[in-house]
Amino acid sequence: MTAARLVASVSFDLDNLWCYLKAYGDPDWERRPSYLDAVIPAMIDLFGSRGIRSTVFVVGADAVRDDGARAVAAIAKAGHEVGNHSYEHEPWLHHYTREQLDDELAATERALEAAGAPRPRGFRAPGYSLPPLLIDALAHRGYRYDASTLPTWIGPILRAYYFRGARLTPGQRATRGEMFGGLIDGCRPIRPFTWRGRYGGGPVLEIPVTTFPLLRIPIHASYILRLHQASPRLAKAYFRAAVRACQAVRLGPSILLHPTDLLDHRAAPGMEFFPTMAVPSAQKRALVGWMLDHLAARFDVVGTGEHTRRLTDL
Repeated sequence: MTAARLVASVSFDLDNLWCYLKAYGDPDWERRPSYLDAVIPAMIDLFGSRGIRSTVFVVGADAVRDDGARAVAAIAKAGHEVGNHSYEHEPWLHHYTREQLDDELAATERALEAAGAPRPRGFRAPGYSLPPLLIDALAHRGYRYDASTLPTWIGPILRAYYFRGARLTPGQRATRGEMFGGLIDGCRPIRPFTWRGRYGGGPVLEIPVTTFPLLRIPIHASYILRLHQASPRLAKAYFRAAVRACQAVRLGPSILLHPTDLLDHRAAPGMEFFPTMAVPSAQKRALVGWMLDHLAARFDVVGTGEHTRRLTDL
């Protein structure tokens, strides 16, 4: 008898252009420049042509804009789950009070519902910023799952690379001092596990962004694209090996995508600083499409909400 086919999930963090500029310290972010009208058709085509229904984590401050509301409506119409990605997309939620965290969640919930999506039951923090108070807030507000952890030890390396080019004041650097996590995050579980809030509410299932089993190195699309810049053959070989490793340990991976995995610098003026933005969008979409096809040939590919449902209904 053959083993049951594992479930894998794919999610998309809809970080807008202004989100990247804000984290990078570019004051132009306050104009709230956007590339949503460019990325949404590309994303929907990427998933739709493969029959994949994913989860798209949307920033609340975008959902109240005209282009953001259109994006939410298009995402929901295409059958994708809409998740909560905070309201202001600040990757330093560990500096927030419990009241501020509640306000972030509630404001985004209202914005998504007003744009035509169901109330979200899944959350992903920007920059993998997941303080204990946030778990309490999610549990209290009835969230079924969180997808904010990245169990890797290379967080400090990613942060140092980011700081090297960012235009940040010393105070801004201090605020961002825990972005991408620390060495201890390499010890976090790579498999889904359950959080329990201390102050009421039900359990919250954690769906980690999968990293390479044992090695704990990222395997999400942005990382594969960075390898692709060095060697297309290496990038595909690495992803194949990561998928084989997941199969070997019976782990259904959760793979993360971003708009920068589909767009190039022509659609995102001001983001030339970001790795891979010089790669033409056609090359990016071809590689990400190959990743999805490779994954779908070996797993049942769903969104993180459906991944949660299948795990909790066992």
